[in-house]
Amino acid sequence: MLRFANSHLLYVLWLLPLLILFYIMAFKAKKRALVRFGTLDLMKKLSRNTSRGRQVAKVSLILISIGLLVFALARPQIGTKIEEVKREGVDILVAIDVSTSMLARDVTPSRLDKAKHEVESFIDRLRGDRIGLIAFSGVSFVQCPLTLDYGAAKIFLDIMDPELIPTPGTALGAAIQKAIETFDQQERKYKVLVLITDGEDHGEDVIKFAEEAERQGIVIYTVGIGSPQGEPIPETSSSGFKKDQQGEVVITKLDEFTLEKIALQTGGKYFRATSGEDELDKIYSEISQMEKKELGSLQFSQFEDRFQYFVAFAMLLLLFEFILPERIKVKREWRGRFM
Repeated sequence: MLRFANSHLLYVLWLLPLLILFYIMAFKAKKRALVRFGTLDLMKKLSRNTSRGRQVAKVSLILISIGLLVFALARPQIGTKIEEVKREGVDILVAIDVSTSMLARDVTPSRLDKAKHEVESFIDRLRGDRIGLIAFSGVSFVQCPLTLDYGAAKIFLDIMDPELIPTPGTALGAAIQKAIETFDQQERKYKVLVLITDGEDHGEDVIKFAEEAERQGIVIYTVGIGSPQGEPIPETSSSGFKKDQQGEVVITKLDEFTLEKIALQTGGKYFRATSGEDELDKIYSEISQMEKKELGSLQFSQFEDRFQYFVAFAMLLLLFEFILPERIKVKREWRGRFM
């Protein structure tokens, strides 16, 4: 299948009819200019060695070359074949808190932006592991299924924000439950959940969900974003801060105790997010030592550019236009008599 990476440039092709019209008018103007010097038959005999057909051919070559170069600028690409990729690794789900508390700026530029940047860096570290994304606040859903297509996972990661889930709150238990449902229920190993949140749980008792994850063979690593001292939550619709029903500014604090309990329950570890992102290296180091399995995933093959063929053909036509003379050899010159 052929596609164009810069398809908007194809609109430039609408200029070709204007160029054709310009050349038609130019030929007519040239013809009118010749008539001023004498009759049309006489001028044709005087200019027998000038080929009108070759003039039209040279113009056609120029117009075709321009069209081909426009196609080249639009970057034609091919490659839609779906192939199954097999590698050795573990299944990793990353659950990201997208509640409004993650908009707090005690971490630059915000807790959520910091979390997304860390996950993107984490994906870059993966070598053969399947990655999936879960977005959660008051409820949870799978943002990206388990896949070996790291580029696709980054695309899904980029669009995660609080507007994805209208249900407010932070239900850590719901995120763990969604991970349990997403992993292969028949296996009791090769499964890792990385939970990134500020830890302010507003749901049910999260430890019972952690215990179920442990029974399912899921190892949970928790990453705390924010500060224990707390930070007000910016309002998305104004320049102020979120307030409760009593009019007091809501302060969101990092709950490290809960996150440590979740990680310890499943044999994982808790890390607080740092500017150097050392916690990601440590988590990946832990994962890389785990027993691995053969993983398969459907993946679109990469699109390959084919603009070079259009450029090469256009250059060939322009070269031919350059060496093609307008004049032709006449075997016998016309001899006339002027009055």
